[in-house]
Amino acid sequence: MEWSRGTKDLKKYIARIAIGAMVLVLFCGHALQWYRLPLIDNLENVVYDTRLQLTMPQTVDNRIVILDIDEKSLAEKEQGGEGRWPWSRDRLALLLDKLFDKYQIAIVGFDIVFAERDESSGVRVLERLGDQELKNVPQFQEALRQIKPELEYDNIFASKMKGRAVVLGYTFSKEGPELAPKKGLLPAPVFAAGAFADRRMNFDAYNGYSANLSELQTHAAGAGHFNPYVDIDGIIRRIPMLAEYQGAYYEPLSLAMVRVLFGMPPVKPLFADEGLAGGYAGLEWLQVGSLRIPVDDTVSALVPYRGRQGSFKYYSIVDVLNERIDIAELQGKIVLVGTTAPGLKDQRSTPVDPVYPGVEIHANLIAGMLDENIKQKPPYVVGAEFVLLLLSGLAMALLLPFLNPLKSTLVTLLVMVFALATNLTVFHFGNLALPFASGLVMILMLFTFNMAYGFFIEARGKRQITGLFGQYVPPELVDEMARNPESFSMEGESREMTVLFTDVRGFTTISEGLDPKALSALMNEFLTPLTEIIYRHRGTIDKYMGDCIMAFWGAPLADPAHAKNAILAAIEMQQVLQSLQPHFKSKNWPEIRIGVGLNTGRMSVGNMGSKIRLAYTVMGDAVNLASRLEGITKEYGTDIIVGEGTRNAVPDVVFRELDRVRVKGKDQAVAIFQPLGLQVQIDKARLEEARLFQQALELYRNQDWDMAELQLMELQKMLPDSRLYRTFLERSAFLRVNPPGPGWDGAFTFETK
Repeated sequence: MEWSRGTKDLKKYIARIAIGAMVLVLFCGHALQWYRLPLIDNLENVVYDTRLQLTMPQTVDNRIVILDIDEKSLAEKEQGGEGRWPWSRDRLALLLDKLFDKYQIAIVGFDIVFAERDESSGVRVLERLGDQELKNVPQFQEALRQIKPELEYDNIFASKMKGRAVVLGYTFSKEGPELAPKKGLLPAPVFAAGAFADRRMNFDAYNGYSANLSELQTHAAGAGHFNPYVDIDGIIRRIPMLAEYQGAYYEPLSLAMVRVLFGMPPVKPLFADEGLAGGYAGLEWLQVGSLRIPVDDTVSALVPYRGRQGSFKYYSIVDVLNERIDIAELQGKIVLVGTTAPGLKDQRSTPVDPVYPGVEIHANLIAGMLDENIKQKPPYVVGAEFVLLLLSGLAMALLLPFLNPLKSTLVTLLVMVFALATNLTVFHFGNLALPFASGLVMILMLFTFNMAYGFFIEARGKRQITGLFGQYVPPELVDEMARNPESFSMEGESREMTVLFTDVRGFTTISEGLDPKALSALMNEFLTPLTEIIYRHRGTIDKYMGDCIMAFWGAPLADPAHAKNAILAAIEMQQVLQSLQPHFKSKNWPEIRIGVGLNTGRMSVGNMGSKIRLAYTVMGDAVNLASRLEGITKEYGTDIIVGEGTRNAVPDVVFRELDRVRVKGKDQAVAIFQPLGLQVQIDKARLEEARLFQQALELYRNQDWDMAELQLMELQKMLPDSRLYRTFLERSAFLRVNPPGPGWDGAFTFETK
């Protein structure tokens, strides 16, 4: 390294080192939890999910099975099901007999709350009759006394639990103390109130609960909550091992099942050695018999997902009730009763699947406890993260300013590869989830800053334009704008512009006929060339709305030919899409047709939205009309419809008038047109057809229905499949019978968008 580069170079290095140190301090403050950087927290979740997905065994655990209240089970009885949920408790009592007597399972846990009494037997109605209308009828009273035990389904269900390894589930609530429910009977807590009063613990605390009926809870072998710890991104990565309610601490369903399975050993909290840890007193494990369950700073355990849905065998619960499953499939197994039926709303978002059955989360956690392979994320990782950030950040901040770009790149890559390999190794083989995102982002920030320092100073104008408009306009326009960046901004203004909307015909039907992967591939293969066409004709992409594209011409770069460029883009889009049909057919994809609506007029353009999110877009009546025109293309059987403003702005394109219409939301009628092509390219037959239709249109507007029909019928002979001619023939026939009256202006009113 050259340490004597003059005063100017020294100042440059000092400035870069100082900014690098500021970056380091920023991330160290995050690691020490003085404040939180939401981006880093979100990225840390992504990194954790990626590591988990890369190291999952993706095998099926045969020790645990799930009895699924699925669509098959919810079918009506004549279709082989039990009917809609909830079922009567006598059926669940029968289920317990089947599971323990016939199939000889080891244990069953219910991912269900039985908080309400089962009134399906009608016993309450009989009791009311016995207390009132039939109070003095001895025969009725005797009959009621004899049959009442058979109708008390809750008692029957409870009696079947007695002496069996049955674990119930319940849920806590975080609603305000006055609103939080307190239903049913909670089980005895694992730790009594005040058990951790001398330690600063970050328990997940609740204000209410929905638990099981007292007679059910009393006869069950145990019970546990099924409240997940939902991270800020809505994904479930961990489950509270101790949930706090009124100072007492309760276990989850998975832990309750493991304890019942092992004969109800007590739960023992294990703390780090305070002498070795410098006063650190965090709870790091829960001891259950011979098992150790690691917990994090919220006293939660990371769920050791084995893979996507199906990592455990599923059986329809109705097949168990009807003994359609081999005994060997369930014998000696840990059984969880839950649901995958969408209507019962037990689908969760997880790192391995955005829609994942909640019951399988419990299964993963039980398997992880038994295998002792739950990832550890003890509270002391905060200190480990700080030390790693400090060492790597200081080295990078002090070293990179003095290295050339090639050496800086090599050093950064080596540091990142080493850090990644170490982190993955510790995660997979040591079951330790160390933070990685903060260090990764810090290293990349320091590298990027040092590599781009000069660039950011020297080319600020071009980068500003690229940052503002690069996501909307093609690169060649960005380069053109960058030559004079002060002329462009995202502030709102009014301009004469042209806007375009496209939409796929029958997209709902198309999407229903394809699986998600094929649908995504199809979308990419037709949206990409359409976008390229818009860019090629100097258009600006406003947004994608599912299968729809919205684009405009005339901003941010002024374009005197905005209407013509938009028309040419629309025509080429139809041509290119037609040429893609054989390719789609070879992949067994359906034919794709789009409708295009165009309109030219005064509209507002600029950054619009809210403080939370802004978008560079256009607004106004002219924009709304273009959207409506796209929506009515199918009504006339045309691929492209433009407004009068667009037609008037492009004299070298031949149009034919289609109609005068009142679109949804507007009282004033507007003329609509179909572009036929450039004047120099269109053939005489096409021009003659347009002339004849114009005559038919004038006859129609003059209410000369007979002559209009004759003209339209002649046109229809030329094009028998024309939706346009058929539409006007139908209208003429209708109006002949139902005359429109003297105030009729020939316009057709659309009542829908």
